[in-house]
Amino acid sequence: MPNALYRKLAHALLISLLLTLAGCSTLVARDPLRIELVGIEPLPGEGLEARFAIKLRVQNPNDRPINFDGVALELKVNQQPLLNGVSDQSGQVPRYGESVLRIPVSLSAYNALRQAWGMAGYQDGKGLPYELNGKLANGLFSTWRFNDRGTLNWPKPSASGASQ
Repeated sequence: MPNALYRKLAHALLISLLLTLAGCSTLVARDPLRIELVGIEPLPGEGLEARFAIKLRVQNPNDRPINFDGVALELKVNQQPLLNGVSDQSGQVPRYGESVLRIPVSLSAYNALRQAWGMAGYQDGKGLPYELNGKLANGLFSTWRFNDRGTLNWPKPSASGASQ
């Protein structure tokens, strides 16, 4: 009797080990997505809220397509939240390809006031740091997170325009 029990236990252990190894083989290293802001369009808002549609170009430098079922993003300027939004859109970014996504975002009056207050000491030609964070979701193991950081550099006013 004990031999049969040990044999069944050994088979169960072997099967679970094989399933674990098969699951790990899907966790192949992937190159990060490349995200670019390509446009902002106004949308109808409500009350003290401004709404926009952010257009993002998503480039997939991997050899497998990326399926997604949901998008979320947040834009911070000067280390303060400015815009955020979510969308239940679904789609696919082809392998070694790109797609343009349109995500509705909100700008609350509070965030706009906070940004205006923070820009009170802003000097022409000095950049404002920004951070864009988001994700393309498709289940527990298929979520692609992205982030982009940089500086918004506004051009200095031209000296020739001031002398006229």
